[in-house]
Amino acid sequence: MVEAIHFARRAPTLATTPSPPPNMKADYYELLEVTRGANGDEIKRAYRRLAVKYHPDHNPDDPGAEDRFKALTEAYAVLSDSDKRRRYDQLGPGAFGNGHGAEPVDFGSIGEILEGLLGDVLGRKDSGLPKDIRYDLEISFEEAALGTEKPITVQRPQPCTPCGGTGAEPGTRSVTCPACKGRGSVRFQRGFFAASRECSTCAGRGIQIDTFCRGCNGTGSAVVSDALSIKIPAGVEDGAVRTVTGAGEKTAKGAGNLLIHVKVRPHALFRREGADILCEVPVSFPQAALGAQIEAPTLEGRVKMKVPPGTQSGKVFRLRGKGLPVFGGYGKGDQLVTVMVEVPEQLNERQRELLEALATEMNEDSHPQQKGFLEKLKGLLD
Repeated sequence: MVEAIHFARRAPTLATTPSPPPNMKADYYELLEVTRGANGDEIKRAYRRLAVKYHPDHNPDDPGAEDRFKALTEAYAVLSDSDKRRRYDQLGPGAFGNGHGAEPVDFGSIGEILEGLLGDVLGRKDSGLPKDIRYDLEISFEEAALGTEKPITVQRPQPCTPCGGTGAEPGTRSVTCPACKGRGSVRFQRGFFAASRECSTCAGRGIQIDTFCRGCNGTGSAVVSDALSIKIPAGVEDGAVRTVTGAGEKTAKGAGNLLIHVKVRPHALFRREGADILCEVPVSFPQAALGAQIEAPTLEGRVKMKVPPGTQSGKVFRLRGKGLPVFGGYGKGDQLVTVMVEVPEQLNERQRELLEALATEMNEDSHPQQKGFLEKLKGLLD
C-alpha cells in the first residue's frame, strides 16, 4: 500500500519574515511559527525554541537581535494569555501595541515569564530546590524476568552537618547580604525586560560569611554515600525507570528522588517481546522428517517438547505460561520456540551414499512446497 504524503504549509521563519509596514504589526502566530489553532503547550514550546535561538546574548553581532527577541516575547505574552489571545483573534494585530486605542503590552511582567521558560539562558541559577539523582542499574535477563533485590551505593548531596547548610563555620559571624537582602538573587534590567540572577556578592547564599565552614568549604553541602537495597519487580522491561521517593539530593527545601534506570543485559538464548520469550532450537533433518521429542530451554529449566513428523524449518511452537510475568498486570506470557532444521555441512562417504539413495527414492509428492513453487514459476515463464 502506498501511503499518501501531505506537505503542510509552514509559516515563514523569523529570519526571513519581511518587516511589516510602519502602521501594521506582524502577525503573532507567524512570528511564533504556529497555527492559529495551536494550544498553550505548543505556543510555549515554539516560544522557548525561538527565544533561545534569537536571544541577544546568542547573537552579539546582530544589531536587530533585540528587536526580534522583543517581538517574539510580545507575541508570547499575548497568545499565552487566554483573554488577550481572544481579543487578539477578534481585533487582529492592532489590538496591542502603540496604535490608537490599543492595549499596551506590559513588558515589566515579561521578565518573570522569561525566567520560568528560559532559565539559564538569562543567567538565572537554580532555585535551591532538591534535584533528582540518576542511577544506572544493569541486571541479567533472568533477574528481570523473575525479579530481584540489588544492593547499591548512591552518592547523595545533603546539607553540611557542622554548619547546618549555611556554609559558615560554627560560632563565627554571618550577616544578611546587603545586596540581595537575603534573597540570594538580584533583579536587573536587560534591554526591554527585567529578570533576576544569582547575587554575585553572596554567591546566592543570602548571607555574607566571615569564615567559611571547614567541613564544606562554604558550599553548605556535603556528599555522603548511602547504601540502599533496590527491589526490581518480576517482568521489568529494559529502559524502565524505578523511582525511590526522597532518596535524591537533600536540601533545606526537601529531598529529591532517586531515579533507577534499568538496563537488562541480552541473553545468549532468549529474546523478549512484551511478556513472551522467544528462542530458536536447532533440530536435525531426520528429527524434523520423522518427528521427535526434544528438550527446549526455558527460564524454569528444560522441558520436553514434541516435534511432529514433517515439521518445516521456521515452525513456531507455543509453550503456554513459560514466558515472563506481565509487568504491572496479572498472569504470565508464553514462550515461542522456533524450530530450525539444520542441514549437515560435512558428510562422510556412507552418509552421502544414503542421502543420494534417499533423493532417488523421493518424488515431487514428498516435497509439496517445492512442487507448488515450480508450478507457479512455470506459469510465470510460459
